[in-house]
This record gives sequence, C-alpha cells and structure tokens, in this order.
Amino acid sequence: MTTWRPRPHIRVVAIGLHWRDGRLLAAEVRDDAGRIKGVRPLGGEIEFGESWRTALAREFNEELGIDIAITGEPLMMENIYVHEGATGHEVMFIAEVAFPQHAFAGQDRIDFREDNGEEIVARWFDLADLDVPDGPSLYPGGLKDLLLRRD
Repeated sequence: MTTWRPRPHIRVVAIGLHWRDGRLLAAEVRDDAGRIKGVRPLGGEIEFGESWRTALAREFNEELGIDIAITGEPLMMENIYVHEGATGHEVMFIAEVAFPQHAFAGQDRIDFREDNGEEIVARWFDLADLDVPDGPSLYPGGLKDLLLRRD
C-alpha cells in the first residue's frame, strides 16, 4: 500500500462530476491502514501552462482511457484539509462531465491505477449516503453542501 501525504504548497486541481442515475462517480480514499475514510470525484493537478479544461480531460483520459465532454462552467472551491496528520491546500475547479455513450455501462465500479502505481476503485454514490454517521465522507469537505445548494 502506498502512503500518501499532501505536499506543503497550494495545488490547483480540476475534478469532474459524473452522474449515473443521480449517483456521483467518486474514488475511494483510504487511510494508512487501508480503510475507506471517504470518496472524491476523479481528476487531478493542473500542470503549469495547462488550462483547467485541458487538465480535466487529460486526467480522465489517463485514469480511465476515455475522452470526456465538459458540460458546464466550473464551481470554484478552496480546500484546506488534514490527511493522516499532514495539512493540504488546494484551489479547485469542479465541473460536470459526460462520458462517451455506453462507457462503463453495466459496471458498478471502475478499477484503475494512478501514475504512482496505486490501485484505485471508483464507484457511483448517492449523495444521501455520504457525509452521514457510519458512511464515507465526500471530499473535499463542503462539496456535498455546494452540490445540494446549486440544485
């Protein structure tokens, strides 16, 4: 198992909101012992000189091997958090994305690998099951409220 810690600088990231039957696609976030502590929509860091749109499309292509369509303007969010005792800081572009027709049809999960070799599992989650007692958290913190307010 790979242990991950936030780096001590501000990251700029783009994450995509993909929905299936009202459920959000999100990757499992695990603690050092391998327990699921939460989930987070897919995406990643924007590289220098890259637009958020280009980064978001690149991340989905690298992680899932698909070409997405970005279907709206981004929500913006600042995310200051603690993971396993280390503080992280992100500025986030959060946008709705559409998959190619029939991509991952019939699958309830998607397995893929990060650049560092870490195995990741993504599933579709009902927002009502996230950020509740005995349920996984939705990361970044505050995203669920932001999504509920926009409807």
